[in-house]
Amino acid sequence: MGLFSRGRHKAAETPEPEQDDATTGTDDAESADEAAGPFDVADRPDLDGRLDLGALRIPRASGMKVRLELEKKRRTVIGTSVALEGSALQMQLFAAPRSAGLWDEVRAELAASVEKQKGMVEETTGRWGDELVVHLPVTRSDGTSAMNVLRFIGVDGPRWFLRGMLSGLAATDDAAAEPLRDVLADVVVDRGPEARAPREVVTLTAPGTAEAGSEVDTGGAPERRTLTLRDLQRGPETTETR
Repeated sequence: MGLFSRGRHKAAETPEPEQDDATTGTDDAESADEAAGPFDVADRPDLDGRLDLGALRIPRASGMKVRLELEKKRRTVIGTSVALEGSALQMQLFAAPRSAGLWDEVRAELAASVEKQKGMVEETTGRWGDELVVHLPVTRSDGTSAMNVLRFIGVDGPRWFLRGMLSGLAATDDAAAEPLRDVLADVVVDRGPEARAPREVVTLTAPGTAEAGSEVDTGGAPERRTLTLRDLQRGPETTETR
């Protein structure tokens, strides 16, 4: 399923003379591909050094700030946003069926929703396969119109689906997006054994004594927490329903 069920199937072919791995580089390339996350906790049980948000374990990077997204009525943490080098990566985790991934279906629904909002949609290919770049019309505070650009990434895992949304320069600039893509590639997902309906949001927990709506500075050394108690201001996005 998605990243976690990718196999390399080769058609029957005439055997070729054996070549040294050092000259072909094939094994190294395959190993690097298999090492790319996000990971399920069953495949990455060593969680040392990551920020513990319960269902998501986030790698730390120098200068990175993590904000927790609060669902106001129930006071639960429904997502997180990582800010780094002037751009941001929002992540939300959803339950998924055992038999199939969600990204193809969700991507089509996102595109349809953007088009209804008079926006533009571009499908492109990234590190995890198909991505969606959306341009949504917004009105500035001075009354002028502009387009807000967001890039959506989807990763199908075992019984979970992780949706990433890049904003800022990272939405349009691949070089600016790489540090945040690296963060996403090292996330570990611990969905838990509970039975959940497909697309149900898997809630997160605040690290230590921090509360939902807080900002966490993960700047490399010992973790420092500043409780801002302000909701994350999210860019326009589609709400998942089931």
